[in-house]
Amino acid sequence: MSTMPAPAPLLIACALGIEHLALRAGERGGAGGPVTVLRTGMGPRAAERSVTRVLTDPALAGAAVLATGFCAGLAPGMHPGDLVVAEETRDPRGSVPCVGTELLVKELVRTLPGRTVHTGPVTGSDHVVRGNERSDLLATGAIAVDMESAATLLSAVRAGERPVAAVRVVVDAPEHELVRIGTVRGGISAFRVLRSVLPAFFEWHRSLLLPRR
Repeated sequence: MSTMPAPAPLLIACALGIEHLALRAGERGGAGGPVTVLRTGMGPRAAERSVTRVLTDPALAGAAVLATGFCAGLAPGMHPGDLVVAEETRDPRGSVPCVGTELLVKELVRTLPGRTVHTGPVTGSDHVVRGNERSDLLATGAIAVDMESAATLLSAVRAGERPVAAVRVVVDAPEHELVRIGTVRGGISAFRVLRSVLPAFFEWHRSLLLPRR
């Protein structure tokens, strides 16, 4: 008697305690398979260590990996609470193309009507980006920067072939530079948005499980 294969799991990775809190507060049923929300710790090295470690677990073999959390917007006109869907992530070690960008945009627009969704490359940094450094990164074609997405996705694909994506919420933008996340309205707005994104992530994950024609 044959048995159906187990649904592919989904690993959602974030860095900060406040990001993890937002995702856990918004967690609902409806994913296409088992879901793990991983707090990696801040910075590319912490993200690389954590993601590499958890993907050695046989229960996460072949897991889709989605990096999320807050980011700094690089383009003029971005505002706290805007969403960024990466077409690829970049860091000095290379770039990783993302899967299902168009579907993620569609589902985020449906889940969070009225929120602006930006698409483009997301670049990695090992420090908080401020001032003129934003312009330098924007000139490379990137639209947003954070410290973990590139390391998370690179570690994920190095651990084995799998779909990967990155969705970030702008908390810091050229005209709205962040001082401290817990004390600015932008941080509160971004927290509320991040708390609401999981249904879109689950739809993206389910789409990966559908047979291709």
